[in-house]
Amino acid sequence: MKDYQGTTNRRLQQAEAGLYRAILTLRNETECQKFFSDLCTPAELEALVDRWAVVAHLSDGLPYRKIHDLTGVSVTTIGRVARFLSTGSGGYKTALERLSAL
Repeated sequence: MKDYQGTTNRRLQQAEAGLYRAILTLRNETECQKFFSDLCTPAELEALVDRWAVVAHLSDGLPYRKIHDLTGVSVTTIGRVARFLSTGSGGYKTALERLSAL
């Protein structure tokens, strides 16, 4: 993690909220692709895409080893995603539910 010396927790929270507001302004997949391409390094974007693919496979009930074989994502990362899917903040579940309603 980065050392935030001299930066208040409130300032960090404001910056995080600003990022979320910026994401919420995006209107379609093309705009999202452009934004995340600018925001993330290729490796960071790949990690996000991998985690989201894992979420989809876990929601389909696939075992960790099969998900690893399909995605190349480590079993450790798959386990971490599974933990957040079941006991996290609910973000994965919200997105899954909304996508399934489309």
